[in-house]
Amino acid sequence: MSREKILGPGLRIGTFIKTASPQVVEILGTTTLDYAVVDAEHAPFDRNLLDLMLLAGHAAGIPLLVRIPDTAPASILQVLDLGAAGILVPHVDSAAHAQEIVARARYRKGVRGFSSSPRFAGYGAMGMKAALDAGDATCVLAQIESREGLEAAEAIAAVPGIDALFIGRADLALAMGFEDIRHPDVTAATTRIIKAAVGAGKVASMFVPNATERDQFAAEGASCFVIGSDQSLLRQAAQAVARPAQKS
Repeated sequence: MSREKILGPGLRIGTFIKTASPQVVEILGTTTLDYAVVDAEHAPFDRNLLDLMLLAGHAAGIPLLVRIPDTAPASILQVLDLGAAGILVPHVDSAAHAQEIVARARYRKGVRGFSSSPRFAGYGAMGMKAALDAGDATCVLAQIESREGLEAAEAIAAVPGIDALFIGRADLALAMGFEDIRHPDVTAATTRIIKAAVGAGKVASMFVPNATERDQFAAEGASCFVIGSDQSLLRQAAQAVARPAQKS
């Protein structure tokens, strides 16, 4: 069910969570968002906080991906054991790197260490086969955000077990020498990555700041979007009811 909400047909909409508060997850669970992404790369989430965030996700019925800070086996293992619906992996630059990540996230044909005691396996309530099935159904999204990743996009998309290519336009723009995510060359690179994903039968996913850009890239084949974050949504809603800024 979680996999379908994130990678299923039609538009799938989520947002980043950057505030270390399980109540944020609880509130987002009252909306019709399909999923959310806990940003452990750019926000202050240690293992205990990730445990609480993922506990809240299960209680609120909203699937949570975790953007992990690195691809160490322990980093991948811990978020999946805690019950994440999958991982969003930054800086995937080659097919070999993608294969390594998939192996660390999978039991069968992989190297993920098994225990039936964590949350993902119902604290031992699942049998071993059911737990293995659940573990191997988690989502793996490879974030493309470098020149190397761009050039290897088609090869990365072809790796079995990579479910989606996620486009990180900000870092991609910087890697290409630009300070504008809407520079024509960055837009062309974005189109290439979308085509690489769709051409391999995978999902094209990306961050966009607003619904207008969602619709722009959905027309090109992207279908899984992260729109803004809890911080930006809060700020925008607050500013909408605040007094207009005074001109100096």
